[in-house]
Amino acid sequence: MTLLGVGLALFGPLVLAATSERLYPGRARLGESLVAQGVLVAITAAVLWIAFSVEGLSPGALGFRALRWQALAWGAVLALFFNRAYGPALYFALKRLRLRGFEGGLAKLDDLPLWYLTLAVVIGGTVEEILYRGYAIGRLEALTGSLWLAALIPLVVFTVAHIPLWGAAAASSTFVAGAIFTLFYLWQRDLAPNVIAHVATDFVGIVLSRRRGSGKRDEAVLAERR
Repeated sequence: MTLLGVGLALFGPLVLAATSERLYPGRARLGESLVAQGVLVAITAAVLWIAFSVEGLSPGALGFRALRWQALAWGAVLALFFNRAYGPALYFALKRLRLRGFEGGLAKLDDLPLWYLTLAVVIGGTVEEILYRGYAIGRLEALTGSLWLAALIPLVVFTVAHIPLWGAAAASSTFVAGAIFTLFYLWQRDLAPNVIAHVATDFVGIVLSRRRGSGKRDEAVLAERR
């Protein structure tokens, strides 16, 4: 069952993203997008059921810990870093290299209401941290005996899973962002800071950028979210 859990955690979101883009290319539609969010939640619920009910893991083994003020503080620091340092630097690098940024993916979301984008950001940031960091790293470490291999495999899959929506150039930047999240999780073994920073970063890049207008959206996006 561990292999099934790892397979769902790693490839469930990837297959969902690829299938959604193939079935509904171009602008995203609300009905199909809501279904996709439901499937994503179901995948996560299945993985957690395997972890807790079948494998007998404790919540702490997946990074679920009592919320501490330190976690809130670290989450805020990470969010500020991504929004004020990494995001602008990424935007500048993509422009200098004449690579397509996040504007294509953001344009696909233009027909979706803000309430849905907010919901998707909260679900996406939370689910990705649970699956790619909290569950996959620990189980792959147990299966392979290598911490760094266990960290690298989810990071690569996490990056590939962003290609269907954002495109290869923009999605490749999620490797760096994901590596930062991964290293921070390995240090803290606490999902809370990662989830806080991930959700806050995507909220600025996807939701608030809509309010500011498309001219500044690309700079705000930090390599996250389907």
